[in-house]
Amino acid sequence: MKARIHVTLKNGVLDPQGKAIEHALGNMGFGGVDAARQGKYIELDLTETDREKAHTTVVEMCRKLIANTVIENYSIELE
Repeated sequence: MKARIHVTLKNGVLDPQGKAIEHALGNMGFGGVDAARQGKYIELDLTETDREKAHTTVVEMCRKLIANTVIENYSIELE
């Protein structure tokens, strides 16, 4: 089973890298970008075949290591 995890900063958390991307795009002539936020994408190959157990395990991984839940949100897709 494959787990895809998207980690993003929570709204209201300063994102200097996102701001740099936003400004760079504007300087390169790409108009119409009101805001840019950066994040992380992580893909895990799991040996677990039970979808519910896999989800529970990945949530625990996110809470303990992958995401800083004080300032970050995460979403999980299982395939």
